[in-house]
Amino acid sequence: MADVHAEFREAVNMTAAELRDWLTSDESKEVGQKSSGSAESVGHDSGRKIVTILGKKKSELTGGDEEHMRKVVGYVHRHLAQRPDGDVSGTRWRHSLMNWGHDPLKA
Repeated sequence: MADVHAEFREAVNMTAAELRDWLTSDESKEVGQKSSGSAESVGHDSGRKIVTILGKKKSELTGGDEEHMRKVVGYVHRHLAQRPDGDVSGTRWRHSLMNWGHDPLKA
């Protein structure tokens, strides 16, 4: 689990507080793919799970947490590879990544 934890911490560059605040924004709720019958996007749901994971000690992480951490790492890596040209600050691409805990504009 150590490798997954390190990769997750690298992929998720937002703090739990930053992500929690972001998830309350209209921009956060407007992006992402929704599962059938769900009002919430997959990414928004993931963001809530990430906030929970960030609030745990490493020793408290479960197998389900590890599985979600792997999913987050994969999503962030795939979407960073699809970066659009130009200023991305107000784009759906950036907002979607932020739902998954990664702000591409954050140093």
